[in-house]
Parts: sequence; structure tokens; C-alpha cells
Amino acid sequence: MVFRKLPGVSASGMGLRLSQKFVFLLFLSGLVTLCFGALFFLPDSVRLKRIFLSKTESQPVTVGSENDVREHLKKGAKDPEHLRGITSAKGETSTKLKALSRKPAVTNEAKTDKKDAGGEALEDMTLSRSKTESASKDEKVTSSSNQGANTDTSFDYNKFKKCLLKPPLGIEHGKPSDPQTLQRREKVKEMMKFAWDNYKSFAWGKNELRPLTRNGHIGNMFGGLRGASIVDSLDTLYIMGLMDEYNDAKEWVETSLDLNSNGEASLFEVNIRYVGGLLSAYYLTGEEMFKRKVMVLGEKLLPAFNTPTGIPRGVINLGSSGTSWSWGWASAGSSILAEFGTLHLEFVHLSELSNNGIYTEKVMNIRKLLNKIEKPHGLYPNFLSPVSGNWVQHHVSIGGLGDSFYEYLIKSYLMSDKTDEEAKKMYYSALEAIEANLVQKSPGGLTYMAEWRGGILDHKMGHLACFSGGMVVIGADDGAPEKRQHYLDLAAEITHTCHESYSRSATKLGPEAFRFDGGAEATATRLSDRYYILRPEVIESYMYMWRLTHDPKYREWGWEAVEALEQHCRVEAGFSGIRDVYAQTVSHDNMQQSFFLSETLKYLYLLFSDDDLLPLEDWVFNTEAHPLPVVRKSCLQGEGGTHDKTTSE
Repeated sequence: MVFRKLPGVSASGMGLRLSQKFVFLLFLSGLVTLCFGALFFLPDSVRLKRIFLSKTESQPVTVGSENDVREHLKKGAKDPEHLRGITSAKGETSTKLKALSRKPAVTNEAKTDKKDAGGEALEDMTLSRSKTESASKDEKVTSSSNQGANTDTSFDYNKFKKCLLKPPLGIEHGKPSDPQTLQRREKVKEMMKFAWDNYKSFAWGKNELRPLTRNGHIGNMFGGLRGASIVDSLDTLYIMGLMDEYNDAKEWVETSLDLNSNGEASLFEVNIRYVGGLLSAYYLTGEEMFKRKVMVLGEKLLPAFNTPTGIPRGVINLGSSGTSWSWGWASAGSSILAEFGTLHLEFVHLSELSNNGIYTEKVMNIRKLLNKIEKPHGLYPNFLSPVSGNWVQHHVSIGGLGDSFYEYLIKSYLMSDKTDEEAKKMYYSALEAIEANLVQKSPGGLTYMAEWRGGILDHKMGHLACFSGGMVVIGADDGAPEKRQHYLDLAAEITHTCHESYSRSATKLGPEAFRFDGGAEATATRLSDRYYILRPEVIESYMYMWRLTHDPKYREWGWEAVEALEQHCRVEAGFSGIRDVYAQTVSHDNMQQSFFLSETLKYLYLLFSDDDLLPLEDWVFNTEAHPLPVVRKSCLQGEGGTHDKTTSE
């Protein structure tokens, strides 16, 4: 041994007296304690700290943290019940994702209905007890998040308002001068109040109203979040001037919207309804509470991106675990184009409000991958692996599973104040591929968008695809100059076809999907496609076509839809979808969808309003019809606004 070779050191005691040993051991123990204690003062990102801390210890995820891409597919560990699709018959319907997702679903409806009948008192006690707790928890989470990310959340709302070209609500709230148009607008407003009042009476705090049984529906799309109809209705109530109803909704959001849920949610649905609804409510009103809430919720969605490619999975646990997985019905554990492609608008605004680029970085990474991989015939298939980054199936649809991805490309360009050249290029390239491969003309002269399955066309068009008339027309001005009229014509032809799907039914409401084969044109040939669940897409295209052409037929077509809704969907306690649009005597599905309040009635109201109500120069609508403002970076970062306007109130 080394010590034995040193002069004056014995083999037995190493030449140290007892007191010297004690001092030496004391020094060593102090040094060890100091070294280990110092670990807890190191930043979270230091590798040494991550090694020594227990891996089972729950570490909070901050907005600014860079998470390891070690998330594995959960499909093997999850019960199939949690990976199910979304059914239309029960009302748990995604606004945009339908075509392949209508699997039989095991829901909590039986439990929900039982509680509705006899357990409301218990739930009310729980809600009242949690009201003040929820607000304080949100404050704590927001504060913790901001500290962890070192972000400056001092968004200047007054400067933002000055950067708008026009008052959001117009000079007179968009009041039309024509008496007939005004009367029709007032009717739409009455429909909104009727739908809202019944929701408040029979389903307050639940996600949707079941108008026939007069109770509430919770469902399993939102991971334990409640009040989907409330959050979805905030901006509709505000722009219609239903201020008592808006204030009730605002108070519920402030005191009862509990974001500390621990359930399994659709990333897509939570983003478009809750994040979109809270963002638009903030931008329209300046209420800081909405901003605080949406920043907490936005952070909860970030762990869905922890995949090898950065492509988020479709289902996320909103609790502290932040685990995510793909839908059980999605091919080979894939992510869905319309889900991961419908985040850009909201996430850019989350970055704007938080002054933290992590949200924009996440959605730009999606775009980077899509630009890198090969696209069959320039088309974007609906299924993509979040692990390999490759397409899983060559199924292309402008309807369910694909739709709002294309919508968000052109809207990203418009929302960027026409500076996002990458989004513009992607949109017009995709539209060119769609025209070359999917756009068809029926023997009867109707233009439609077929679906593409590995090179074979399926000659059907879904109701969801009827948004595309509006999409094409809002992008007509910014394409190649020689194609402007072509795009206007294409948009008009698609919208006409979708109107035909309404006018050819007994109820004058359109089916979920309609076909162009076997001699049928613009009609549903399968019983499973005949239902109508208060969808907005056809009316959405009417609104955009009116705004950009002022052809009076679009207002007439919108009024036809109002009359059909009143005759066939209005029941004693709200509005309900119907099971067969071709039946003379309708059968109701007992569901007042939240998107009926957010989209269908809002688009009708805008259709019968002057163009200065939420002018398209200043606002883009997310896929749930929540208005988000154009981001004018040069103005927001400069000294003043773009105009000297009066108040919008």
C-alpha cells in the first residue's frame, strides 16, 4: 500500500492520533455533504442533477424547458377503451374529425345521466367548494410557469388595439341598413339566446345540452374539462351584444373552469375549442383572466410534442404526468393530419401573449418535417407516424381527418399579415395537387372533391369538406394573378354543390356525406351518412362567399338554412341534430353541440351583418370559428398603431 511506504507512518494507525482521525473524518463528511447539497442549487438542465435525483420524482414541466424525446407509444399499455374513436350517435363528435373515427364508444353517459337525475346537489357542492381553489391554483401554476420559462408576459393590449385597422365590432356592431337583413339577423340572435338559455337551465357547467331529456352531457373528449359550450360561446355572445349572458359565461370561466383535471383529452379538440375560445375572448375584451387561463391550459398541451419527431400524438393526459398516445383506431399508432396540422394559429398567439417562442417552435417543427418528407403526387395523406415521421397510409381527404390542415395553411399566411411565405407556398402547392388529383365534375355538372385512396378515387364528399369553398375564396386574391378568377369560380362551384346537398333533401339540411356514383349526385346513398348534427361548414362557406363577392344568393341560402333549423332541429328545450335528413318525420339525436353555438349561429349572424363586424382585414377565424387577430409585428414592436380609431365598444 502507498501509506506503508511513507516515512513515519505505521501500518496499523497510519501515524494519526485519535483526535487527528476525528478531525479528518469530520472534514471528509463536511465535504461530502457540501458536494451533494450543491446539486440542489444547480439549474434543472444540468445533467449531473438529473442523474442523482430519483427518476420517479415528479418534475414540473415548464413552458421553456426542452424535454427529452424519450416518449414511447402507449398503445400497448392502455386499455382499448381509452383509445376509441368518437361517435356521432352519442354526440361526442369532433368538429373536424369524423370520417374514420365513428367507432362504437364506451362512454360515461350512463353515469352522467344518473348523476344528472339524482346527484346534482353533490356536484354543485363540489363545484362551489372548488371555485375559489380553482382561481388560486391557476394563479400559482401561471406564476410557476412564467418563472421557470423566464418569460415576460406583459403583452400590451392597448398597443394591440391600436394595431387593428378597424374597430372589431364595427361602427354600429355591423348593423345592416336593409330592414329584411336586419330582421333575419335578429332571428339568428334569438336562436342563440334560446339555445343558450336552455343550456343554462338544464346543463350549466356540463359540456353540452341534451335538449330532449333536459340534462347535460360531459363526454370524454376534453379530459375532465367542463363547460365546453360556455367557452365556445363567449365570443358569440359578445359579438351579438348578449351582455348579460356573456357576463354569466365570464363569471363561470373565472370561478368554475378548473384546469387542474387529470383526464385524457383530445389535443385537437381542447386546442380549437378551449384554447381558441379563451384567446378570442381575451383579444375581444381585454379581460386578463382569459389570458391567465389560456396560458395555463396551453402549457398543459406541450408534453404531447415529446415524440421522436416532434409530431404530437392525438390524446394527452392533462394532469401532471403529461403522457400522450395515439388514438386506438388510428392506423399503426399514427397521428392525424387534421389534428397536428390544426395547432398553428392558436400556438402562435400563445407565443405572442407569453413572449415565449416555445409554442411557435413546436408548430414550426411540424411544418419543417412535412416539407422534408416526400408527398405522393404532392398530396398530404391523413396518417403520419410520430415515431418515424413517415406516412402510414396513402389516404387523402379534404373532409374528415385532413380538412383543417389546409385551412390553417392559408389562414397562417393571412394571420401573419401576409409575411409567412412558407405557409403561402405550402397552401398553393397543396391546392394545385388537390385540383390535379381530387377535384371532379359530375355528369350533372357539379364540382366536388373526391377522396383518394392509394391512387383510387372514392367519389364522395363529406359535409366537413364543404368548408373548402370558403377556404378557396379567402385565398383567391393572394395566388398567382392569372388564377384569381379561377379560384373565385372554383370556390363558387364547390359552395353550389354543397348547397345542392341541402336542397335535395326533404329537410333542406345536408347529410354527413354525399356521393357522386351509381347515378346519385350530391345525395347520401348510405343510411349511415344521412344524419345532420348542426354542422357549420356549408354556412361557413356562405359567409365567406358573401363577404368576398356580395352575391345576394348566399344570404338567401343562409336564410333557407335558418328556416330548416327552426322547423326540424328546434325542440322545446334547445336545438338537436337529426338522424335522417331525407325523412319527412325527423328523429332527433338529443344533442346540442357546442359548435352549433360557436360556429353555426355565429357564421349566420355574420352573414346577415355588415362587413365591418370582425372585418377580415383584422381577423381570421380558427376552425371552431373563434376570431384571432392578424399579428402585425412591425406595429406591435413599434411606437404606435396603424390608425387613429375610436373605441370598438
